[in-house]
Amino acid sequence: MSQPDITLYTAQTPNGIKISIALEELGLPYKVQKIDISKNTQKEPWFLAINPNGRIPALTDTLNNQPIHLFESGSILQYLVEQYDKDHKISYPQGTPEYYAVNNWLFYQNAGVGPMQGQANHFSRYAPEHIPYGVTRYVNETRRLYGVLDQHLSTSKSGWLVGDRVTIADISHWGWVAAAGWAGVDIEEYPHLKAWEERMAAREGVEKGRHVPEKHTIKDLLKNKEEMEKKAEEARAWIQEGMKKDAKV
Repeated sequence: MSQPDITLYTAQTPNGIKISIALEELGLPYKVQKIDISKNTQKEPWFLAINPNGRIPALTDTLNNQPIHLFESGSILQYLVEQYDKDHKISYPQGTPEYYAVNNWLFYQNAGVGPMQGQANHFSRYAPEHIPYGVTRYVNETRRLYGVLDQHLSTSKSGWLVGDRVTIADISHWGWVAAAGWAGVDIEEYPHLKAWEERMAAREGVEKGRHVPEKHTIKDLLKNKEEMEKKAEEARAWIQEGMKKDAKV
C-alpha cells in the first residue's frame, strides 16, 4: 500500500464532511485546505485544475509516484477504500454481495438524497422568491427517500446500512441526514433513521471528521429559528450571485 500524500480541499457542507469523516475513520494522515465557497474560491483557475466542475470536495494524492486529482464525493470515497482500506474497516472485499450493496446505497445517496435534498434546501432557503411547487416537490421527494432509508434500517440487524459495519454508504449519508431540518424534513418521522444518525454521531471518526475544516454547527443551528433565517439570508446573497456568474460561463 502506498503512503498517503493527501490534501483535502473542502468546506463545511454535507458533501465536504463525507471525506474528512472517512479519512478519520481510516486513521489516515491528511492536509486540509479550506475552500471559501462564499467567495467562489472553487471557481479559481488553480482549483479548476483539480476539479473542472468547480465544486467541493476535491482531493489530491500521489499514486504510483504520480499526482492524482479526485473529485465527486462518491468517487473520492471509493478511491480511499480501494487504496487505503485493505483491512475493510469501512468497506467489504470487492466481489462480495456486501460490496455491491454498499455501491447501491452509495449511489442512492449521490444520485438521490443529495440532489433532492439540495434542491429542497434551495427552494426552502435560498430562492429569491417563494415557489410553493418547488418546495413541495423537493421536500416531498426528500421525505420519500428518507422513508426508504428508514424502512431499510428497520430490517438491519446491525443498525448500519450494509452488513455488520459502518461503510462509505453510511458515511455518505450522515451529513445530509444530520441537516434534515434545514430542508424542512422532520427526522422525528423516521425513528430508525434517527437512531442510525445518533449512532453515527457517537463514533469518534464522525465526531472528528465533521468539524473539518471548521466547526460543524448545523445541529445547533436547527434549534434556533431566528438564527436559521439569518444564516439563510446571508447565504442567499452569495448563492444568487454565484448562480449569475455560473450562467455566464
